[in-house]
Amino acid sequence: MHIVCPGARLLRQPKPETFDCPFCGEEVEIWTDEIKAVCPKCKKTVFKDQNQSCLEWCKLAKECVGESAYNTYMENRNMTIKESLLKELANTFGDDVKRINHAKKVLKYAEQLLAEENGDWHIVVPAAILHDIGIKAAEEKYGSPAGKYQEKEGPPIAKKMLFKLGLKLEVIEEICEIIAHHHSPGIIDTDNFKILYDADWLVNIKDEVKTDDKSKLERIINKVFLTDTGRKTAEKIYL
Repeated sequence: MHIVCPGARLLRQPKPETFDCPFCGEEVEIWTDEIKAVCPKCKKTVFKDQNQSCLEWCKLAKECVGESAYNTYMENRNMTIKESLLKELANTFGDDVKRINHAKKVLKYAEQLLAEENGDWHIVVPAAILHDIGIKAAEEKYGSPAGKYQEKEGPPIAKKMLFKLGLKLEVIEEICEIIAHHHSPGIIDTDNFKILYDADWLVNIKDEVKTDDKSKLERIINKVFLTDTGRKTAEKIYL
């Protein structure tokens, strides 16, 4: 007798579930093999959490549920990780819109670079969202400005957030290592670090480099950026 794995049942045999819209309170129907739906009343997108499943570690996952269902689950899981960390970011910084928007801009560039560079989404995207997560704690502890201390305070905060999402220990450690050194190129020489570093510079360069001299700016871009895509993107934006 064939027994369906409990972790795969809701993907193989999806069913609708109802959730309260966080924006207006209306009931929203989301199927168990999906992660979001549009509220019929306020028309905003409502997300549900995609909890960790055996599909993430089981060697027979694709065979069990089929490649299409497996790929859908992983896409939904990635979306859950991203949305959950963005919520953690917002909760940490509260009304500090500047820092929240900075992280979102870095995330946007990181995703663009990932499309061209050899990086791991599961490392780069969390690192992009959380790279400055230690600033508030550093300022409360050491006063402002506390830039050099945020790399010390950030990793423990990020680790707690990432553990809650069920990420693998080695993934969490690499993300935290990048956060701890994201202003210090050369200490880490991975593709994932380079993508995050360049994404951060794509946002910061207009504030860090005070010059209208195109030739000087070009030299700085060639010196600062660590990936070809990052350098070309900077040239397109700023030259």
